[in-house]
Amino acid sequence: MSGTLLDGHDVVLLDLDGTVFRGGELVPGALEAIQEVHRVGVPVRYVTNNASKPDQAVADHLVGLGLNAERTEVSTSAQAGAAVLAEKLPPGSKVLVVGAPALESEVDKAGLVPVGEFADEPVAVVQGLYTEIAYRNLAEACLAIRAGALWVACNGDRTLPTERGLAPGNGALVALLQAATDQDPLVAGKPERPLLDRAVASAGAEAPLMVGDRLDTDIAGAVNAGMPSLMVLTGVSTARDLLEATAELRPDFVGADLRALHQSPSEVAIGEQSTWQVRVDSDSLELTTQTGEQPGDAVSALRALCAAWWATASGPVAVHGGDWHSQDVLRQLGLA
Repeated sequence: MSGTLLDGHDVVLLDLDGTVFRGGELVPGALEAIQEVHRVGVPVRYVTNNASKPDQAVADHLVGLGLNAERTEVSTSAQAGAAVLAEKLPPGSKVLVVGAPALESEVDKAGLVPVGEFADEPVAVVQGLYTEIAYRNLAEACLAIRAGALWVACNGDRTLPTERGLAPGNGALVALLQAATDQDPLVAGKPERPLLDRAVASAGAEAPLMVGDRLDTDIAGAVNAGMPSLMVLTGVSTARDLLEATAELRPDFVGADLRALHQSPSEVAIGEQSTWQVRVDSDSLELTTQTGEQPGDAVSALRALCAAWWATASGPVAVHGGDWHSQDVLRQLGLA
């Protein structure tokens, strides 16, 4: 399929929570968009920082939502964390697992020995989110890390999106151990490279495109890995977050949802827009409809605003609409 954002890419890396689904429901447009990616023959990898579920369970969940997903298309931070350990430790090394059974299984598959609390002198600690983690597990990890054990965190997400709102993520528990040990872990998941590199390698790809909803994990991970990225406005990060993002958090493209994959690159790229005019002051932006042009939509306005602001500054900025249509669009974006 020519003339779309997919052109020139040999794999699409898709974040899950907030990008493909929210809780037990697909994000609007996700089903059709992913089906079309499969139809045109571009491989898909579902890349998740969630270390609590095995790859087959993730694939089964996607199938239950109506997608055609295979276990081999899933890359988890548990797999990446175990791979980081295997690169640094001899086979058979004892690893204290602070996480779910899925993480224990990945450590075992990597040729290491997963152990629990009160194990004799583990040489490493691996930490992933698990709702059954108790104080004693964190205390054992603290003691092992202080004794010199290698510490790997599957991911550093401080929050976890749920149907009721944001709950504590693995990063919140990582921060607890950082405070208790005065040390920092190696991180396997986004925004660090191991998870993304592993997903790209599993597809034998050389020209990936990362797609996600979080600037601090999905987009920062793509920047760290040197790959282009598409941000979708269906999850955690907002239009204001994007507008005020610093350079290491900026995507190349932005779309309302995954259907942006099937628009032309020029249409979804962050840049000047023919339908919008943006005037930049030192601490504010004014958006107006371009004279003689059909009114543009909200996401195209966001692309124009980001291009103008990023070219001159970063950080907080006030945004004003110079006409009624611009004011309405800014309200839709939460920027008014």
